[in-house]
Amino acid sequence: MNYDPPNTKTLIVIVGPTASGKTAAAIELAKHFKTVIVSADSRQFYREMSIGTAKPTDKELAAARHYFVGSHSITEQFSAGDYEKQSLALLTNFFKKHNIVILVGGSGLFIKAVCEGFDEFPDTKAGIRDKLNKELDEKGIGYLQEKLKSADPDYYNQADINNPQRVIRALEVFESTSRPFSSFRKSAVNERPFNIIKIGLNMERKDLYQRINTRVDDMVRYGLIEEVRSLLPFRLLNALNTVGYNELFDYFDEKTDLETAIELIKQNTRRFAKRQITWFGKDKDITWLKAASPTLTYDMIDIITTTIA
Repeated sequence: MNYDPPNTKTLIVIVGPTASGKTAAAIELAKHFKTVIVSADSRQFYREMSIGTAKPTDKELAAARHYFVGSHSITEQFSAGDYEKQSLALLTNFFKKHNIVILVGGSGLFIKAVCEGFDEFPDTKAGIRDKLNKELDEKGIGYLQEKLKSADPDYYNQADINNPQRVIRALEVFESTSRPFSSFRKSAVNERPFNIIKIGLNMERKDLYQRINTRVDDMVRYGLIEEVRSLLPFRLLNALNTVGYNELFDYFDEKTDLETAIELIKQNTRRFAKRQITWFGKDKDITWLKAASPTLTYDMIDIITTTIA
């Protein structure tokens, strides 16, 4: 990718699997470049979901200004397309003051929304969504996940497949057009009026999984169970169809015990991290760094300053 001369507008994109230290890395960069952070974590948008989404702490939020953290309610419909429009409007304003802005998150679709945009999707055939919803009710999310894996492995490997609405939407497009949902997102990239530098953070798989397990234990200690209990009246909302909440809803329904529910949160989070790694691993524009490196901040700054020099 070619970049303009120094002092042009540049978006620094920090990506990687959950629990890889993206927030801390982004804050260090924001402090160094005296700029702001835009979140691309699709679960941290919702103000009612804090502990289970590992939102930045009050101390972290005070260290650097964050946007799209607790910005919306779970009762609002907020798609990747909505995020694209709102984030680009924010970036237009930010770049009037800053030459560099930080975008950080692990949600592949929302990163894509800012960096590339989306294609137009086709109309779908009447009745297919109702049929898929009936299959969800009768056969469960696992059945639809397997259908999606067979029909569209690319989307399966990057989507939140525990979210039934996303699975159903992808299958609805496939069954209406006989083309994978992901194939409608592969045309020319929409040009952006800023440069983009992508940095990925990763670590040895066993170390990442241990960090995930520890994070879940910390969430429970900090009040995750009470947070999910408070959201029981809203459990059917799309925003809550996600890891860390579904498992505890089953616990409150007495379908499982608490210990099992917590272990399932760890297991499903590890699976989600694996899909994130697969998704971001396909992006050849990402420069990967070792997340646990003591020189991480210096390495990131060196990449950025060298690239835009």
